[in-house]
Amino acid sequence: MTTIAPASGPLSGKICIVTGAASGIGLGIARRYVQAGGKVAIADLNAETASKAAADLTAMGPGEAIGIVMDVTSEEAVEAGVAAVVAKWGGVDVLVSNAGVQIVNPVEKFSYADWKKMLAIHLDGAFLTSRAVWPHMVARGGGSIILMGSVHSKLASPLKAPYVTAKHGLLGLSRVMAKEGGAHGIRTNVICPGFVLTPLVQRQIPEQSRELGISEEDVVKKVMLGQTVDGEFTTVEDVAEVALMFASFATNALTGQSLLVSHGWCME
Repeated sequence: MTTIAPASGPLSGKICIVTGAASGIGLGIARRYVQAGGKVAIADLNAETASKAAADLTAMGPGEAIGIVMDVTSEEAVEAGVAAVVAKWGGVDVLVSNAGVQIVNPVEKFSYADWKKMLAIHLDGAFLTSRAVWPHMVARGGGSIILMGSVHSKLASPLKAPYVTAKHGLLGLSRVMAKEGGAHGIRTNVICPGFVLTPLVQRQIPEQSRELGISEEDVVKKVMLGQTVDGEFTTVEDVAEVALMFASFATNALTGQSLLVSHGWCME
Protein backbone atom coordinates (compact mmCIF):
# COMPACT_ATOMS: atom_id res chain seq x y z
CA MET A 1 0.00 0.00 0.00
CA THR A 2 1.31 3.41 -0.95
CA THR A 3 1.36 5.96 1.86
CA ILE A 4 0.91 9.58 0.90
CA ALA A 5 3.06 11.85 3.04
CA PRO A 6 1.25 14.81 4.59
CA ALA A 7 1.99 18.26 3.27
CA SER A 8 4.98 19.76 5.04
CA GLY A 9 6.21 23.30 5.47
CA PRO A 10 5.64 26.37 7.62
CA LEU A 11 1.97 26.52 6.59
CA SER A 12 1.35 22.77 6.69
CA GLY A 13 -2.40 22.23 7.13
CA LYS A 14 -3.12 25.95 7.46
CA ILE A 15 -6.26 27.14 5.69
CA CYS A 16 -5.66 30.31 3.70
CA ILE A 17 -7.80 32.67 1.63
CA VAL A 18 -6.09 34.96 -0.87
CA THR A 19 -8.29 37.46 -2.71
CA GLY A 20 -7.52 38.58 -6.25
CA ALA A 21 -5.37 35.47 -6.50
CA ALA A 22 -5.97 34.27 -10.06
CA SER A 23 -3.08 36.41 -11.31
CA GLY A 24 -0.33 38.82 -10.30
CA ILE A 25 0.75 39.27 -6.71
CA GLY A 26 -2.17 37.25 -5.36
CA LEU A 27 -1.26 34.25 -7.47
CA GLY A 28 2.36 34.54 -6.39
CA ILE A 29 1.34 34.49 -2.74
CA ALA A 30 -1.04 31.58 -3.30
CA ARG A 31 1.76 29.64 -5.02
CA ARG A 32 4.17 30.31 -2.15
CA TYR A 33 1.56 29.22 0.40
CA VAL A 34 0.92 25.95 -1.45
CA GLN A 35 4.68 25.38 -1.62
CA ALA A 36 4.70 25.88 2.16
CA GLY A 37 2.04 23.19 2.62
CA GLY A 38 -1.02 25.41 2.92
CA LYS A 39 -4.58 24.81 1.81
CA VAL A 40 -5.32 27.88 -0.29
CA ALA A 41 -8.62 29.27 -1.53
CA ILE A 42 -8.01 31.38 -4.62
CA ALA A 43 -10.78 33.99 -4.39
CA ASP A 44 -11.37 35.93 -7.58
CA LEU A 45 -14.12 37.48 -9.68
CA ASN A 46 -13.34 35.08 -12.54
CA ALA A 47 -14.40 31.53 -11.69
CA GLU A 48 -12.63 29.96 -14.65
CA THR A 49 -9.23 31.52 -14.04
CA ALA A 50 -9.48 30.88 -10.28
CA SER A 51 -10.24 27.20 -10.86
CA LYS A 52 -7.45 26.86 -13.43
CA ALA A 53 -4.93 28.48 -11.08
CA ALA A 54 -6.08 26.23 -8.23
CA ALA A 55 -5.66 23.11 -10.34
CA ASP A 56 -2.16 24.14 -11.39
CA LEU A 57 -1.10 24.84 -7.81
CA THR A 58 -2.59 21.60 -6.49
CA ALA A 59 -0.66 19.67 -9.13
CA MET A 60 2.50 21.41 -7.93
CA GLY A 61 1.92 20.63 -4.23
CA PRO A 62 2.72 19.84 -1.51
CA GLY A 63 -0.34 21.82 -0.37
CA GLU A 64 -3.57 22.17 -2.31
CA ALA A 65 -5.83 24.89 -3.67
CA ILE A 66 -9.43 25.51 -4.66
CA GLY A 67 -10.97 28.34 -6.64
CA ILE A 68 -13.90 30.33 -5.29
CA VAL A 69 -15.80 33.25 -6.79
CA MET A 70 -15.73 36.38 -4.66
CA ASP A 71 -16.59 40.01 -5.26
CA VAL A 72 -14.87 41.67 -2.30
CA THR A 73 -17.17 44.71 -2.54
CA SER A 74 -20.26 42.56 -1.89
CA GLU A 75 -21.04 41.70 1.72
CA GLU A 76 -23.12 38.70 0.62
CA ALA A 77 -20.45 37.40 -1.77
CA VAL A 78 -17.70 37.68 0.82
CA GLU A 79 -19.73 35.90 3.49
CA ALA A 80 -20.69 33.15 1.03
CA GLY A 81 -17.12 32.68 -0.15
CA VAL A 82 -15.73 32.39 3.37
CA ALA A 83 -18.55 30.00 4.31
CA ALA A 84 -17.64 27.81 1.32
CA VAL A 85 -14.02 27.60 2.49
CA VAL A 86 -15.10 26.73 6.04
CA ALA A 87 -17.46 24.06 4.70
CA LYS A 88 -14.64 22.58 2.62
CA TRP A 89 -11.79 22.64 5.11
CA GLY A 90 -13.23 23.51 8.52
CA GLY A 91 -11.96 27.01 9.25
CA VAL A 92 -9.67 29.87 8.24
CA ASP A 93 -6.15 30.51 9.53
CA VAL A 94 -4.80 33.09 7.09
CA LEU A 95 -6.41 35.87 5.05
CA VAL A 96 -4.56 37.89 2.44
CA SER A 97 -6.73 40.80 1.31
CA ASN A 98 -5.04 41.46 -2.01
CA ALA A 99 -7.75 42.23 -4.58
CA GLY A 100 -7.18 45.60 -6.20
CA VAL A 101 -7.43 47.75 -9.30
CA GLN A 102 -5.94 51.02 -10.43
CA ILE A 103 -7.49 54.07 -12.07
CA VAL A 104 -5.33 57.14 -12.64
CA ASN A 105 -6.64 60.68 -13.08
CA PRO A 106 -6.03 64.12 -11.59
CA VAL A 107 -8.42 64.98 -8.78
CA GLU A 108 -10.48 67.37 -10.90
CA LYS A 109 -11.09 64.65 -13.50
CA PHE A 110 -11.82 61.80 -11.09
CA SER A 111 -15.45 60.75 -11.31
CA TYR A 112 -17.23 60.08 -8.04
CA ALA A 113 -18.14 56.63 -9.36
CA ASP A 114 -14.47 55.76 -9.89
CA TRP A 115 -13.56 57.19 -6.46
CA LYS A 116 -16.17 54.98 -4.80
CA LYS A 117 -15.13 51.94 -6.85
CA MET A 118 -11.51 52.27 -5.80
CA LEU A 119 -12.32 52.68 -2.11
CA ALA A 120 -14.82 49.84 -2.23
CA ILE A 121 -12.36 47.34 -3.68
CA HIS A 122 -9.30 48.28 -1.64
CA LEU A 123 -10.74 49.43 1.68
CA ASP A 124 -14.25 47.99 1.95
CA GLY A 125 -12.91 44.69 0.60
CA ALA A 126 -10.29 44.53 3.33
CA PHE A 127 -12.90 45.25 6.00
CA LEU A 128 -15.51 42.82 4.69
CA THR A 129 -13.11 39.90 4.26
CA SER A 130 -11.45 40.54 7.64
CA ARG A 131 -14.82 40.69 9.38
CA ALA A 132 -15.97 37.51 7.68
CA VAL A 133 -12.95 35.42 8.72
CA TRP A 134 -12.70 36.90 12.22
CA PRO A 135 -15.05 34.51 14.11
CA HIS A 136 -13.46 31.51 12.42
CA MET A 137 -10.01 32.63 13.53
CA VAL A 138 -11.28 33.20 17.05
CA ALA A 139 -12.69 29.67 17.05
CA ARG A 140 -9.31 28.27 15.98
CA GLY A 141 -7.39 30.22 18.63
CA GLY A 142 -5.82 32.75 16.28
CA GLY A 143 -4.80 33.56 12.77
CA SER A 144 -3.08 36.01 10.46
CA ILE A 145 -4.76 38.80 8.49
CA ILE A 146 -2.53 40.41 5.86
CA LEU A 147 -3.68 43.50 4.00
CA MET A 148 -2.03 44.45 0.72
CA GLY A 149 -0.96 48.03 1.07
CA SER A 150 1.60 49.87 -1.02
CA VAL A 151 4.41 52.36 -0.77
CA HIS A 152 1.39 54.62 -1.31
CA SER A 153 0.31 53.65 2.20
CA LYS A 154 3.20 55.89 3.27
CA LEU A 155 3.67 58.37 0.42
CA ALA A 156 1.58 60.14 -2.21
CA SER A 157 1.88 60.35 -5.97
CA PRO A 158 -0.03 62.45 -8.48
CA LEU A 159 -3.07 60.96 -10.25
CA LYS A 160 -3.86 58.42 -7.52
CA ALA A 161 -6.12 60.17 -5.01
CA PRO A 162 -8.46 57.27 -4.14
CA TYR A 163 -5.69 54.66 -4.31
CA VAL A 164 -3.46 56.58 -1.93
CA THR A 165 -6.42 57.32 0.34
CA ALA A 166 -7.41 53.65 0.52
CA LYS A 167 -3.87 52.39 1.02
CA HIS A 168 -3.33 54.85 3.87
CA GLY A 169 -6.61 53.67 5.37
CA LEU A 170 -5.43 50.06 5.47
CA LEU A 171 -2.77 51.02 8.02
CA GLY A 172 -5.43 52.31 10.38
CA LEU A 173 -7.67 49.29 9.87
CA SER A 174 -4.79 46.90 10.52
CA ARG A 175 -3.80 48.70 13.73
CA VAL A 176 -7.32 48.64 15.12
CA MET A 177 -7.70 44.94 14.31
CA ALA A 178 -4.32 44.25 15.91
CA LYS A 179 -5.55 45.88 19.13
CA GLU A 180 -8.83 43.96 19.05
CA GLY A 181 -7.32 40.68 17.90
CA GLY A 182 -4.44 40.39 20.31
CA ALA A 183 -6.39 38.59 23.00
CA HIS A 184 -7.59 36.07 20.40
CA GLY A 185 -4.19 35.45 18.81
CA ILE A 186 -5.24 37.21 15.60
CA ARG A 187 -2.30 39.07 14.06
CA THR A 188 -2.74 41.77 11.43
CA ASN A 189 -0.13 43.28 9.14
CA VAL A 190 0.20 45.35 5.98
CA ILE A 191 2.62 44.62 3.15
CA CYS A 192 3.66 47.77 1.29
CA PRO A 193 5.24 46.90 -2.07
CA GLY A 194 6.82 49.27 -4.50
CA PHE A 195 6.02 48.91 -8.18
CA VAL A 196 5.64 45.26 -9.20
CA LEU A 197 5.51 44.64 -12.94
CA THR A 198 2.07 43.03 -12.97
CA PRO A 199 -0.57 43.64 -15.68
CA LEU A 200 -2.08 46.30 -13.39
CA VAL A 201 1.20 48.25 -13.34
CA GLN A 202 1.88 47.67 -17.03
CA ARG A 203 -1.44 49.33 -17.85
CA GLN A 204 -0.42 52.38 -15.82
CA ILE A 205 2.66 53.09 -17.90
CA PRO A 206 0.88 54.43 -21.03
CA GLU A 207 -1.84 56.02 -18.89
CA GLN A 208 0.67 58.02 -16.85
CA SER A 209 2.63 58.83 -19.98
CA ARG A 210 -0.45 60.52 -21.44
CA GLU A 211 -1.47 62.31 -18.24
CA LEU A 212 2.04 63.54 -17.35
CA GLY A 213 3.14 64.32 -20.90
CA ILE A 214 6.32 62.27 -20.69
CA SER A 215 7.56 59.15 -22.47
CA GLU A 216 6.72 55.68 -21.24
CA GLU A 217 10.45 55.14 -20.65
CA ASP A 218 10.50 58.16 -18.34
CA VAL A 219 7.41 56.89 -16.51
CA VAL A 220 9.32 53.73 -15.66
CA LYS A 221 12.75 55.24 -14.98
CA LYS A 222 11.74 58.50 -13.29
CA VAL A 223 8.24 58.04 -11.86
CA MET A 224 8.11 54.37 -10.92
CA LEU A 225 11.73 53.47 -10.18
CA GLY A 226 13.47 56.82 -9.84
CA GLN A 227 13.55 56.71 -6.05
CA THR A 228 14.73 53.11 -5.70
CA VAL A 229 18.34 52.32 -4.83
CA ASP A 230 18.91 50.17 -7.92
CA GLY A 231 16.27 51.03 -10.53
CA GLU A 232 14.66 47.62 -10.11
CA PHE A 233 11.02 46.58 -9.89
CA THR A 234 9.92 44.71 -6.78
CA THR A 235 9.05 41.13 -7.77
CA VAL A 236 6.01 39.02 -7.03
CA GLU A 237 8.36 36.59 -5.29
CA ASP A 238 9.67 39.35 -3.01
CA VAL A 239 6.15 40.12 -1.85
CA ALA A 240 5.22 36.44 -1.50
CA GLU A 241 8.15 35.80 0.84
CA VAL A 242 7.02 38.62 3.13
CA ALA A 243 3.45 37.27 3.02
CA LEU A 244 4.76 33.86 4.07
CA MET A 245 6.76 35.39 6.92
CA PHE A 246 3.74 37.23 8.31
CA ALA A 247 1.42 34.23 7.89
CA SER A 248 3.76 31.82 9.66
CA PHE A 249 5.07 34.12 12.40
CA ALA A 250 4.32 32.41 15.70
CA THR A 251 3.62 35.28 18.11
CA ASN A 252 1.99 38.70 18.40
CA ALA A 253 5.41 40.41 18.34
CA LEU A 254 4.90 41.87 14.83
CA THR A 255 1.17 42.48 14.91
CA GLY A 256 -0.03 45.87 13.71
CA GLN A 257 3.14 46.46 11.72
CA SER A 258 3.61 47.33 8.05
CA LEU A 259 6.62 46.32 5.98
CA LEU A 260 7.91 48.15 2.92
CA VAL A 261 9.11 45.98 0.04
CA SER A 262 10.32 48.60 -2.42
CA HIS A 263 14.05 48.43 -3.23
CA GLY A 264 14.58 51.41 -0.95
CA TRP A 265 12.03 53.68 -2.64
CA CYS A 266 10.60 54.43 0.78
CA MET A 267 12.46 53.75 4.01
CA GLU A 268 11.43 54.03 7.63
